[in-house]
Amino acid sequence: MRIFTIFIPLNYSPVAISIAERHKAILERLKNAGYVNVVDLSRELNVSTVTIRKDLKFLEEKNLLFRIHGSASHNDPYMPDRHVNEKEKLHVEEKRRIGKHAASMVMDGDSIIIASGTTVNEFSRHVTGKKGLVAICASLTASRELALAGAAEVIQLGGILRHTSLSVVGPFAERVLGDFMCNKLFIGVDGIDSNYGITTTNALEANLNQRMIASALSVIVLADHSKFGRHGFSRICGLDKVDIVITDNCVSDYQVKEFEEKGVQVVRV
Repeated sequence: MRIFTIFIPLNYSPVAISIAERHKAILERLKNAGYVNVVDLSRELNVSTVTIRKDLKFLEEKNLLFRIHGSASHNDPYMPDRHVNEKEKLHVEEKRRIGKHAASMVMDGDSIIIASGTTVNEFSRHVTGKKGLVAICASLTASRELALAGAAEVIQLGGILRHTSLSVVGPFAERVLGDFMCNKLFIGVDGIDSNYGITTTNALEANLNQRMIASALSVIVLADHSKFGRHGFSRICGLDKVDIVITDNCVSDYQVKEFEEKGVQVVRV
């Protein structure tokens, strides 16, 4: 007598669940993770990706989520350009922790590039006690913090001054960066997405950020949880150019896993 062994996948479901149950499962996952992926939902709910996309479209029409490039989020993915004075009042404690941890990564003798944004400005306030540090800054605030503290030899980039961010952009700043190669780039973003990469609300800033990435051996993104799954107007780069993301502990395990699978180290503080 022959004996046959049948292997049943762990996610095998002999009875298809109803549309209502599927929608409930999607919203429950979104509530827990803050973010859902079409491919993962298709596998877990044992339906096609076409079906999941239709589900997400329906739920978006009911104002229950926002669709983003093969995924969905609770938050509107599109970030408006806001003044630095407004942004610095948001997620203050998270930015402080992120900035403090990022500053601990600066070593004696480092040459670093500091981009713009309220989180990198907070980072600059914690850079102290280092010897032989050179910092190239786009942000006027970061330059001022470092100079007043005597924390680094500061090279302030010149160019067009953006009044909303108090930072410089433009071809002059880009040309100056072409003459340098630094250990680390600390960059703030308006949006970060596992599929689309990192973004900002300003096209000239995106161009300058790309030049910064080309002039740095290591790219470190500082982004609180509100930036995840969101997009600015201009794409800076994909995650293949990012080495480390420092964020806060509101980012879910699911989101961390997505980034780590793409080779990006995620630090939650």
